[in-house]
Amino acid sequence: MSPAKLLIVIGLGVAALGALLHFAPGLFGWFGRLPGDIRLGDENRTVFIPIASMIVISIVISLILNLFFRR
Repeated sequence: MSPAKLLIVIGLGVAALGALLHFAPGLFGWFGRLPGDIRLGDENRTVFIPIASMIVISIVISLILNLFFRR
């Protein structure tokens, strides 16, 4: 795939994700609330480490890329 086509596909993907977030904001309500996501904080500061959410997103992206770029 040429770099121009790849940029177009990435742009369309980002636009689709933006439309999903705009029209269905509750669709990604699970993000950051999975068991394994770490939230530490007190009244002045908060540290958020979404370990489990990033693993789920990594698996989904890997599956999608394997479907499109499998030879």
